[in-house]
Amino acid sequence: MGKQGSSPRGRRVENQDLDISFGVKEHEFRSLDLQHGGDPPIGRRLSGGEYNWDKVVLTRGMKNDSAKFTPCKGVYVGKRQMWWLHRHIRSIVFTLLLMGFLYLLDSLLFLIFDPVMLQSNFSLQGSSKTKVEMVPKAPKESPVKLYERLLNLAASSLAEREFKQESSKLWEEPYPQASSWKPCADKTSPLVVRAGKPRNITGYILISANGGLNQQRVAVCNAVAVASLLNATLVIPKFLYSNVWKDPSQFGDIYQEDYFMDMLKDEVNIIKELPPNLKLLDVEAAGSLITDADLSKEATPDEYIKKILPLLLHNRVVHFLGYGNRLGFDPLPYELQRLRCKCNFHALKFVPEIQQIGSLLVRRIRRYDFARSTLDKQLLGNLIPHVPLRHYHAAEGPSKYLALHLRFEIDMVAYSMCEFGGGETERSELQSYREVHFPLLLERLKKSKSLSQQELRKTGKCPLTPEEAGLVLAGLGFKHGTYIYLAGSGIYGGQSRMQALTTLYPNLVTKEDLLTPSELAPFRNFSSQLAALDFIVCATSDVFAMTDSGSQLSSLVSGFRTYYGGGHAPTLRPSKKRLSAILSRNKTIGWHSFEGKIRKMIDEGQRVQVRGLGRSIYRHPRCKECMCRH
Repeated sequence: MGKQGSSPRGRRVENQDLDISFGVKEHEFRSLDLQHGGDPPIGRRLSGGEYNWDKVVLTRGMKNDSAKFTPCKGVYVGKRQMWWLHRHIRSIVFTLLLMGFLYLLDSLLFLIFDPVMLQSNFSLQGSSKTKVEMVPKAPKESPVKLYERLLNLAASSLAEREFKQESSKLWEEPYPQASSWKPCADKTSPLVVRAGKPRNITGYILISANGGLNQQRVAVCNAVAVASLLNATLVIPKFLYSNVWKDPSQFGDIYQEDYFMDMLKDEVNIIKELPPNLKLLDVEAAGSLITDADLSKEATPDEYIKKILPLLLHNRVVHFLGYGNRLGFDPLPYELQRLRCKCNFHALKFVPEIQQIGSLLVRRIRRYDFARSTLDKQLLGNLIPHVPLRHYHAAEGPSKYLALHLRFEIDMVAYSMCEFGGGETERSELQSYREVHFPLLLERLKKSKSLSQQELRKTGKCPLTPEEAGLVLAGLGFKHGTYIYLAGSGIYGGQSRMQALTTLYPNLVTKEDLLTPSELAPFRNFSSQLAALDFIVCATSDVFAMTDSGSQLSSLVSGFRTYYGGGHAPTLRPSKKRLSAILSRNKTIGWHSFEGKIRKMIDEGQRVQVRGLGRSIYRHPRCKECMCRH
């Protein structure tokens, strides 16, 4: 974004091979001519051209026939000029007016197609280009394009579509049945109240959750369910420091502790610290330290009762170290499943500092200053006004935006074993990264038959590139000027990898673009808190697009939108297998056929379905334990 006080513009990426600048270059060339002393604009040349020509003719006449030139003849020539000017005055005026009209039309087209400002009501500071943290690459590297023919077809389609009205269906859920599901996990079961459930008859549960923000969120809610299952008191969870995430944030730095405890007080006893008499207990020496090796990946309630409850009764404390996805989804008692939903969708509220900056991001990208949906209210609380702070005209409605979680970081790319068109340099970089970060993967691959690149793509093992994400959006019909919020950072391949996407969709921004350095500074060294900002902007977006359905952020955001969206929060879930089959015909497929296949693929992912057996309740909350169907 520009400096404070300037007019920020969305990112524009120059690309000679893929030009959809819609007349901008012509305008720029005229400006460059003037700056470098070139010819003046064509309008100026024509306005004085005839006069200069007459001067040349008259001068030649004087040289060639000076003896015949008399004062009378000079007067006669002057009269002829005046007569000619009088005779052609209408043509001259019409020509000048026409040129003025064309100049104004050119300026208007420039304003329309130059990337639109994302700010009109809020003052922004920051970079003038989208800041996407990149893995270092060689300077001036040419853009990586795997589907250049399709990119050119997409560019042409976007150019044709720019003057047409965009279909409102792009911004709506296609199936009305989605609106019949309503949140109700916060309704306490009558059975719990009648039973008068006793407190703390077994002991205390400590958990240290690993991973990033979203893995930790799942771990917390699983721990709440386990504490209820074992009738134990839960101590506010701790978050482990990771050499990957490098974030020392604890529970209270991200979530509101008192709100969390109060929301669950009728069902689970939660305290902030162990009682003094148990703080000095060496849980490892006592045999109460539980690691992933001690439990199945998706353990059943019976496993917890048989393995953990005896330790809890004996030592009064059990510590789950590196706790995460260690509680299965089925079979699980109705009340525990509902408690998980209540924890995830109701009890975990971000702290006001995160809500405030999240509200700022949403308001700036929308150019609107108050809550528009239940999602806004749930995620931002009182930090976003529930009524307008000023009067809005009908034409000043909020700007719609699409949030894109582009899962194309180097760890994801390297682990996939796929190649992405970067040649030997790319292969060498990714292999070096695997040797450092994924040695067990390399050992496992030595003992098994490796799949070919074609087989990896066919089976959906390869993450979507920014180029492929852009083609999907273009195939769906999103216009060139669509506002796109890019979640995350660290896109592998740098600007050369992003260029195909940003050329098709230049109005692409990140939190670094929308916030000033001082606004972003408190979060810079805390990856989980930065992820919380992405969570808010993605969950409250008009449309959310994911590129990897297995991502924790994408899963939790899509679940949140299902729970609170009321059937008005569409999520785009491309199938990597289906998309691979479509793109395998990239050299021959027509654009109309490509559009049809992309839309069918996305439509199938948007069908309203009840949670299937064993599916995550955080991602698929449409079930009787979490939501009520009206």
